[in-house]
Amino acid sequence: MGVEAAAVSAAHPRLTALIADARQVPPTATAIVYPGDATVFEAAVVAARLGIIEPVFYGPSSAQGLLRAAGASSTQYRWIDTGDSAREAAAIAVADAASGAVALLMKGSLHTDELLGAVLARDSGLRGSGRLTHTFVFDLPRYHKLLAVTDAVVNIAPDLLTKAESLTHAIELMQKMGVAVPKIAILAAVETVNANIPATLDARTLTEWGLTGRFGAAIVGGPFGFDNAISVRAAATKGIVSAVAGDPDILLVPDLNSGNILYKSFVYIGGGECAGVVQGGRVPIVITSRADSLFSRVASCALARISLR
Repeated sequence: MGVEAAAVSAAHPRLTALIADARQVPPTATAIVYPGDATVFEAAVVAARLGIIEPVFYGPSSAQGLLRAAGASSTQYRWIDTGDSAREAAAIAVADAASGAVALLMKGSLHTDELLGAVLARDSGLRGSGRLTHTFVFDLPRYHKLLAVTDAVVNIAPDLLTKAESLTHAIELMQKMGVAVPKIAILAAVETVNANIPATLDARTLTEWGLTGRFGAAIVGGPFGFDNAISVRAAATKGIVSAVAGDPDILLVPDLNSGNILYKSFVYIGGGECAGVVQGGRVPIVITSRADSLFSRVASCALARISLR
C-alpha cells in the first residue's frame, strides 16, 4: 500500500480527516519501543513519511532488516540498540521520554504490561498524578460522527474515581479534536439505577458530578443501555428524554471485558476503524493490537499527535 493510500479510507472519512489534521503540524519525535514485527515498522515508516511522527527505534540491531523490508534504513531514522531485552528497551525509551528526547511512546512487539510497567515505575519520571486510561476513537459507517470509547484497554475493573479519570481524559481528547462540549453516555446493562448492578450506581454518581461541573464543558448522562445511548428511537420507546441519547461523543464502559467486546464488535461486525491512545502519563502512549490495520495504526499515531495540543 502506498503512503498516501494508507492515510485515506473512503469507508472511514472521519478518521481520514483526523489524519489530515495531524499532518498540519510538525512531526513529533516518537519512540518505537522494541519493534520486532513487520507491521510495526510499516506503520512507523508510513506515519513518518506522512509527517506525523519522527520515529526513533529502540530495539536489537538484528531487527533492522525489518526496517529495510519496510522501505527504509537505519540511516534515515535514529536507532537505539537496546539488545534483546524488551524490558531494557522500554526502560531506555521511557528515560528518553522523561528527558524530553521523545514526546510520544509507541508499543512495538513487547507486551503491553512491559511498556506500561516501565512508565509506571516510581523513578520513571513519566507518572502522572492519577491513573493511566485509554481512549479509542471509532469511525463507524452507521454512526454520524466519531465516537470515543473509554476504557477498553488498560483498567480491568475500574472504580468510580478511575472512571471519572477516564472521562476527564476522554473529554480533553475530544475537545482537542474540536468537540467543544462532548456528550457522554455512561453505559450499563440497563438504563435504570439498580443496587444489584454497581455500574448503574457509578453512572448515577458520575451524572451528578457532571451536573456540578466536575467535568467542565461536557454533558454527562446515564445509566444508558447501549441501545438507548446510540438510538433516539430506542430511547424514546423507553421514555428516555436526554440530550445525550442518540448523539453521544463518548461512551464510558463499565469494565474492560465489556469494553473490549464492544471494541472488537465495532471493528469486526460493525465495519469500523479506530485510533487509540493512552493518557494520564506525561507523554501519550500508542498501544495497538497485532491485528490492527495499517490505517488504524497510522490513525493512532495521528490521534496521539493531536492529544499533545
